[in-house]
Amino acid sequence: MSTANKSAAQPRNEGAIKAGNGDFIFKLRELARIDAGRGYSTAEGPVVEGERMQIGLITKQKGTGARAHTHPNEQWTYILKGTLRVKIGDQPEQLCGPGTLLYLPANIVHYTIATADEDVEFFTVKDLTYGIHGKPVDGKMTGGHIEPGFEK
Repeated sequence: MSTANKSAAQPRNEGAIKAGNGDFIFKLRELARIDAGRGYSTAEGPVVEGERMQIGLITKQKGTGARAHTHPNEQWTYILKGTLRVKIGDQPEQLCGPGTLLYLPANIVHYTIATADEDVEFFTVKDLTYGIHGKPVDGKMTGGHIEPGFEK
């Protein structure tokens, strides 16, 4: 089992692990964590890239999350722990907990924010036509969403 990147290929995302070249099995919780929402989200966790797909075991601390953003690659997110406030496109905001699978189409505005109850952990998959990061709708790279009372 691998915790190091021995592959000659460089990952698309800085700090991600590149699978292949003998590295096929990964203990996700033991891998280095990266900023998975640079400039618009508090998402962080290990990211592993294959040839066409990238996955992450992502955490958002309670009361924090992503501001409205888009990305040109589609995304699947499966919530393992905690509850997210989720808004996708024109759909109403919903509370989504463990066992919920989210489909985030390419180029659709969305956000996910961990409720105040507990940290959220989710498994996410995106195609590698683009990196793990999105682009905030307001164009400002000012950090993630922080609920009042959850500032550090």
